[in-house]
Amino acid sequence: MADTHRINFAPVDIEMEVTEDESILDAAFRQGIHLMHGCREGRCSACKSYMLDGDVQMDDYSTFACNEAEEAEGYVLLCRSYAYSDCEIELLNFDEDELLGGAPIQDVRTRVAAIEPVTKDIVSLRLDVVEPETFEFKPGQYVDLSVPGTDEKRSFSIATTQATPDKLEFLIKKYPGGLFAGLLEKGLAPGDEIMINGPYGSCTLRNGHVLPIICIGGGAGMAPLLSLLRHISETGLNRPVRFYYGARTPADLFYLDEIAALGEKIADFRFLACLSESADGAPDGVEVAQGNVTDIVESRESDLARTEVYFCGPPPMVDAALALADQHSVPRDQTFYDKFTSPAFD
Repeated sequence: MADTHRINFAPVDIEMEVTEDESILDAAFRQGIHLMHGCREGRCSACKSYMLDGDVQMDDYSTFACNEAEEAEGYVLLCRSYAYSDCEIELLNFDEDELLGGAPIQDVRTRVAAIEPVTKDIVSLRLDVVEPETFEFKPGQYVDLSVPGTDEKRSFSIATTQATPDKLEFLIKKYPGGLFAGLLEKGLAPGDEIMINGPYGSCTLRNGHVLPIICIGGGAGMAPLLSLLRHISETGLNRPVRFYYGARTPADLFYLDEIAALGEKIADFRFLACLSESADGAPDGVEVAQGNVTDIVESRESDLARTEVYFCGPPPMVDAALALADQHSVPRDQTFYDKFTSPAFD
C-alpha cells in the first residue's frame, strides 16, 4: 500500500492527503478540491505552482509548460507531480470560489443515443446518462471518455447544460487515423455504452461577474462555447456577448440557426463567422469576415482588457488567442480556456 502524505496549499490554507501513487492534482480532485488545470498532461502550465517545502518528483512534461530554469527554482506542474513527503505548495493561479465549490468528479455510465455529422469532419455525439441518473457539471467543462475496447481515454468538452443533466452532447473532430474517429466512422452505434469521468476544466462563467463576454472558437471548440451560450440564454444572464467562430469556408459552419435563436434570447449578442480561406457561398443572415479569427478579434475589440475572454479550438488557435490576450494585457483572471493536446508528447 502506497505511503500517504499531507499537502498544504498556500495562500488559501487548504490541506489534503495524497498517496505516492497518484498525482497531486488527481488527489485534489478525489477530495473535492478543484485546483486550476487545463490539459492534465503536463503541457499547458495551468496547474503550475511553487514548492515551498517538501519532496516531489515530476513525470514527463513539456518544457513549454515548465522549463528547466523554472524547475530549478522550485516550480512544479501539479498534474505531473508525485509527493514523497509532506509538502507546502503555493498556488499561483486559483479561484477561491471554485476551489471547494466545483462539481464532484464522477465515473458515469452512458449510452450512445445518436451519432450525427454536422460538417464533413465534425460529429455530434449524443449520450444518455445511465448511472447515476444525472451528471452534475458546469457549462464549459469537459470529461474524459473511455475508448471502448481499449485502456485509452480522450477528453471532449460538453456542449449541453444542466437543463438536460441526463443527456449530453459532444462535438468531435474526426482526425485521420484518430482512435476515436475510427469508432465514430464504424464500430460505435446507438445503444453502445461508454464510461465517462469528470467534470474537468475551468472554462466556466463566474458568479457575480459583469464584464462583457468574448467567445473565440474554432472547429470542435464550438462545444464549450455553445454550452456557455445555451446557459446564458436559459438563465437570462444580462451581459453583452460577442462570439467569434473561426472556420475555413462556409461549409465548415454549423448550428447557425441555433446560435441565432440563442442570440435572440440574449439582450446584447453578436455572432461573427471568421473564414480563413473563402467566404464564397456564405449563408444569408450570417455576418461574415474573412481572415484568421484572432486577427479579426484584434481588429474589432480595441478594449479587450475590459472583457472576459473564453476560447477553445485547435492548439494553434488557442496559442494565438493567448498571445492576443497577453498583448492586450487581459488580466489572467479574465481569461478562460481549455487546451486539448495529443496524448503523446512531442
